[in-house]
Amino acid sequence: MTATAPSSSVGNHSSLRLLAEQAFSRAAGAPLVENNAVELLIDARANFDAWLTAIRAARSAILFENYIFRDDEVGREFRDALTERANAGVRVCVLRDWLGCRGQSSAAFWVPLIAAGGDVRVYNPPRFTSPFGWLSRDHRKLLVVDNTIGFVGGICVASKWLGDPQRKIAPWRDTAVALRGPAVLDLICAFADGWAQLGDALPGDILEAGAHCVPSGHTDLRVVATVPNTAGLYRLDQLIAGMARTNLWLTDAYFVGITPYVQALAAAARDGVDVRLLVPGTSDIRAVGSLSRAGYRPLLEGGVRVFEWTGSMLHAKTAVADSRWARVGSSNLNMASWLGNCEIDVAIENEAFARRMETQYRSDLDNATEIVLKMSRRSRKTAAADNGKRPRAQGGSSSRAAASALRIANSIGAAITNRRVLGPAESGPLLVAGITLFVAAVIAFIWPQVIAWPLGVLATWIGVSLIVRYVSTRKRPRPRRDHGD
Repeated sequence: MTATAPSSSVGNHSSLRLLAEQAFSRAAGAPLVENNAVELLIDARANFDAWLTAIRAARSAILFENYIFRDDEVGREFRDALTERANAGVRVCVLRDWLGCRGQSSAAFWVPLIAAGGDVRVYNPPRFTSPFGWLSRDHRKLLVVDNTIGFVGGICVASKWLGDPQRKIAPWRDTAVALRGPAVLDLICAFADGWAQLGDALPGDILEAGAHCVPSGHTDLRVVATVPNTAGLYRLDQLIAGMARTNLWLTDAYFVGITPYVQALAAAARDGVDVRLLVPGTSDIRAVGSLSRAGYRPLLEGGVRVFEWTGSMLHAKTAVADSRWARVGSSNLNMASWLGNCEIDVAIENEAFARRMETQYRSDLDNATEIVLKMSRRSRKTAAADNGKRPRAQGGSSSRAAASALRIANSIGAAITNRRVLGPAESGPLLVAGITLFVAAVIAFIWPQVIAWPLGVLATWIGVSLIVRYVSTRKRPRPRRDHGD
């Protein structure tokens, strides 16, 4: 019996590992890919330099997908680098989001690249047949060059990520990774799926070349490429919150916690897990920042530590747990990212990488203040407080529009149903919503046509769009059924 115990113990451990791997694969909808090399890239300057170096060295194909391409110094530098490679015979495919680029760059911005032979496609522009289709966005930040190196993170192609030294505005705090190895094929496939929705599919030689990516390191990871309504990352985030044993440290730009996820974080904290959430102190979208603060109370009451970044803007979307698992990508912790958008994240299962993420997190907390319930003022900077002890008496961003609407609806619903205590930060949305509804009611009583006409137009639009969809669907050729011999 004694001699067989170690073998049994090893067998049990191996079985548990296989079960955990199966659970992660099913939750994320992404298999574990072995033998990759992962490099952590902090902030825009490091990323832009690495991206441009890879683009300028490209010999076969460049696949570039991003939420924002802005017509500024940085955007033009990237467009010109892509144009030069297209002129050299490199296949250049750019996928941009309509809403993200609206007001940032126009179709004319891409004329030089298209003239050079590049291909630029726009994700989900407004269509008559989809009145609310514009709510789904391509929020990914993805670059693959020559089927050998890929980049994933939260950084868009715009100068504002670099800050403004003349106005003493610091660079935005953001995170991305560079990948080499077999996982690059998953990045190519994610791009190819989105590309095929907007026209002809990628040439087969690109996918074939990606299938021969050679092992480049010893890092295991999953490429979690979500599309609207798949919720793979949401399931994975919930699973991580449930399985974390020692620590779960989160960074998010536009946090809008929904009840199930907030409860999962609070349950972990009550179970002794060190759960921390780092969010912007000053958001680039002020309304979103204010609404995000409205969700602090249930987190704090559940034992989750909340920190606000004191720099110009915190835009990173990362997580690290138990010094073993980490996530970097484009997804924010809100329903717009979890359910409404195309997003891409990398979940990495490697102790060395996770420890680098933890080191960076501790460094970020040196530029943050902690929020507590006892006092309304923010705490002092947490450089000295990050020793594991809580401060004694310290107190205290789309997708983004969709997240804001969700928070407003959540606050109003809570007030109407009295299902939870509302904090002072939620008084503004309640007042605005109350006045708006009251004025709408008065207008409806006095001038009912003012309300009826817009509703009638909207109903007509939706009705006609559904009829058009029905006709176009019926016109599609039906697949023939094989009845056999």
